[in-house]
Amino acid sequence: MKTAQSRQKTYINKIRRHLEFAVRDHVFVKIKPMKGVMRFGKKGKLSPKFIGQFEILEKERTSAYRVALPPNLAGVHNVFYVSMLKKHMMNPSHVPSFEPLQLSPNLTHKERPIQILDRQERRLQSKVTKLVKIEWLNHSDKEATWETESDTRS
Repeated sequence: MKTAQSRQKTYINKIRRHLEFAVRDHVFVKIKPMKGVMRFGKKGKLSPKFIGQFEILEKERTSAYRVALPPNLAGVHNVFYVSMLKKHMMNPSHVPSFEPLQLSPNLTHKERPIQILDRQERRLQSKVTKLVKIEWLNHSDKEATWETESDTRS
């Protein structure tokens, strides 16, 4: 049993990154897409997304930080574990475009299509599948995805 525990510990220690932030650092907060909603062909934990550029107000514990959230996220608890944060590297030449997301209290959001950019037909033997290229809300044109027309209509 000791040998197995030691092996697991060395494996985890290679993977784990020790993250530490200072007060006034800027971080992104991880949110999760709503259960059952397909986003870019993947569901649930396979499609993480980070939001914001929030300032760290104080260090709560060894691995938890209090973050300054905007008023539209007032219902969300503002203390996050280090695994939910990602450091933001300041780059003065980069100006991000920020469109506020409508988040539920459990930090989930629903993806909504804006418009159809293109249409295409794929033939597999005798079957024809109609595809449409969809632009999603809060995403750039480069992140548009091909979806089946029947799924889009529903």
